[in-house]
Amino acid sequence: MMKRLRALGFVLVVLGIAFLAGAGIAYSKVQDGYDSLQAFSEVQNVQLSYNEDGQLVDRGETAGAEAIMSLLTDDWKYPVVESDFDPADPLVNTASEYMYQMATITFHVLHGTETVVLDADVTTESGEVFKAGEYEFEVDGRYWTAFDRENPIEAIAREQAWSGTAHGLIGELGVGTVTASTLQLGLAFAGTLGGIGLTIALAGLGMVWVARGKFEQQIVVPLHAREPVGAEH
Repeated sequence: MMKRLRALGFVLVVLGIAFLAGAGIAYSKVQDGYDSLQAFSEVQNVQLSYNEDGQLVDRGETAGAEAIMSLLTDDWKYPVVESDFDPADPLVNTASEYMYQMATITFHVLHGTETVVLDADVTTESGEVFKAGEYEFEVDGRYWTAFDRENPIEAIAREQAWSGTAHGLIGELGVGTVTASTLQLGLAFAGTLGGIGLTIALAGLGMVWVARGKFEQQIVVPLHAREPVGAEH
């Protein structure tokens, strides 16, 4: 019985070591990913702005940064990690920083004003006529799908406000966010593998230790406890 217990213990130790090896490989891949994300961030060189008190600012104002953060946390329900924001390291290279920068671009699009020029009168299908001229159009919180494309002014304003550049920058920042979040999951997975491996290995070593003690007790103790032949006589 003790031999079987010891054998099972050794099997668990081997399995634990295999899990630990997998955790090491996973951790190595995650670190490669972090190195790549850092290089990607440095090439982009997008940096957040802080004031002398270490507070986020937008165009020099903390109120602007607070409004952007509100868009991110209240409207988009994104779980911002405050520790991701470091005035000593303004480079955008964490998930929360990428999302904040994405919210910054979106905020200024949503609250911008577009100058729309109609070169000639435009008559819509409903018969409404829009005279040629220059119009100031407030985006007023409209996302891409919220514009009335039958209205020629709104149709042009949509293309100007939500330009290819805006969409491209948001998409690029989204890649950074997803990459950073995936790496965090990878790090957690590596830690979980390591924890499982260590637990299994310790359990296996414990079984070997217990089995060895039982085995020695069965062999040694009875020999010392045995009375010499003829002692009663």
